[in-house]
Amino acid sequence: MNKALRDKWDRVYRSGASITAPATVLSENLFLLPATGSALDLASGLGANALLLAKQGLTTQAWDISDAAMCHIQQQAVAHAIAIKTFTGEITPSSFSANTFDVIVVSRFLDRSICNAIMESLKPNGLLFYQTYTQYKSSEHGPKNPRFLLAKNELLQLFSALKLVFYRENEGLGGAQQGLRNEAQFIGQKIT
Repeated sequence: MNKALRDKWDRVYRSGASITAPATVLSENLFLLPATGSALDLASGLGANALLLAKQGLTTQAWDISDAAMCHIQQQAVAHAIAIKTFTGEITPSSFSANTFDVIVVSRFLDRSICNAIMESLKPNGLLFYQTYTQYKSSEHGPKNPRFLLAKNELLQLFSALKLVFYRENEGLGGAQQGLRNEAQFIGQKIT
C-alpha cells in the first residue's frame, strides 16, 4: 500500500476538511436505486454516499485508502443504527470481483486504470453513479493535477460500455457562478 498517500488522506479526514454531503448525482437521483441489493461507495472518504445508500436499504460497502475515514464511517453507521462493511486499502483493478454490486457510487475520485473493473463489478442491470472534477474550472475548487481532472465528455468515453441514463457537464454555460460547476455527472447501467 502507498503509505504516503494513506497518511496524506488520514490527515485530511482527521482535520474534518472534507466533503460530508452525498454526491449530487446520487442524492438527486435516489428514485433510480433498486429497492434491495448491494452497493459500493468507492473511494468513500467520510462516507456520505455510503450512509445514504445504507439508509435506502442497500447492503453497503465503503472502500478507501484512509483508516481514519473508515473509522469515521463505522462510528456514523453505529450512530445511525445501520450496517456498512468497510475496506481499507489501495484500490486497484484486482480489488474488484465480477458481478458483485447492484449500485456503485464514485465521487470526486478519478483513477482511469480501474474503470473496466468497475463496470465488470456491476451486476447485470446495475447502476454506476459517477461525479468528479473536470479540466474546465470556473473556480479554484478541486484538484489542480490534470491526472485527476476529466477532459470534456471523458466520462462518456470511459464508461461507453454502459447504457447512458444521465449525463451533465455544464462548463461555462450561463451564469458561471451558479449551478454545478467544475464537475461532470454520469449515471450508466450495465446491460447484458
